[in-house]
Amino acid sequence: MVVAGLGVQGRKRLAIAGADVVATVDPVSPEAGYRRIEDVPVGDYDAALVCTPDDAKITLVRYLLALGKHVLVEKPLISESEGELLELKAIAMKNRVVCYTAYNHRFEPHILRLKRALDSGVLGRVYIAKFFYGNGTARDVRNSAWRDKGMGVFPDLGSHLLDWTLFLFGQPSVEAEVWRSSRFENKACDHFQFGFRGSSPELEFEMTLLSWRNTFRCDVYAEKGSAHIECLCKWGPSTFTLRRRVLPSGRPDEETETLRCPDPTWKAEYDHFLGLCEAPSTNIDNDIWINRVFNTVRLSQRTKE
Repeated sequence: MVVAGLGVQGRKRLAIAGADVVATVDPVSPEAGYRRIEDVPVGDYDAALVCTPDDAKITLVRYLLALGKHVLVEKPLISESEGELLELKAIAMKNRVVCYTAYNHRFEPHILRLKRALDSGVLGRVYIAKFFYGNGTARDVRNSAWRDKGMGVFPDLGSHLLDWTLFLFGQPSVEAEVWRSSRFENKACDHFQFGFRGSSPELEFEMTLLSWRNTFRCDVYAEKGSAHIECLCKWGPSTFTLRRRVLPSGRPDEETETLRCPDPTWKAEYDHFLGLCEAPSTNIDNDIWINRVFNTVRLSQRTKE
């Protein structure tokens, strides 16, 4: 295993992969064994964890897939040209290797519990789902050499929200609408609201870099009840509440589970990736849809400007 990029995410991946890692690559970090991925002996590894800035990802992933290496690449995997993503998919399928874009929040215990509740039908028809994802990293982003540009918080946190959409509800039948794009402290937007009106369920998303206490909330309102998540495990405690509707009205029956534990998602996702390597596949179709949403929003924002 090779870890390419020793920033925040790369160090997390390195810690989880542990003894599986035979080489690290980073053009500036003094801790890296190599400056360029091309300098790592090809026979020394069969997979790579790509944890680089967005601009470098496509080229690195293309190089690795062409060599027949399995790839986990940090989200988001985006391009103004959808053809680049289709090319990566074709190379992965031709060489029978994994091209997996990492969305570790899919492995959040209460997101998985919500998924089970939705699939079981206990909530009935879902009317609306609302997500809020906020952290207080505006100053970190502004001080970064590469992060404070483009669409800002939208691809960073919004990519998770779009991946959750696919995981929990499937692809919406309507295009995304932007309701707010604000730049309070940063050059790129640091507060963003969008959603899918007219889809089933209707979806509302809000994300910000200005929530000084890191916060996550999810509220799902449905025919037979509602489900609620308060906080991710990494910020804990994390609580899941399922409420069963009382007709015609009244206080619902309620069950709640609270978790106090370290973030389990990185290890769970790494194990998932290793399993994929045994029977290679790709989730790049998810990226293609997410990328279309980004490009639609990007064009609409340019038109407004």
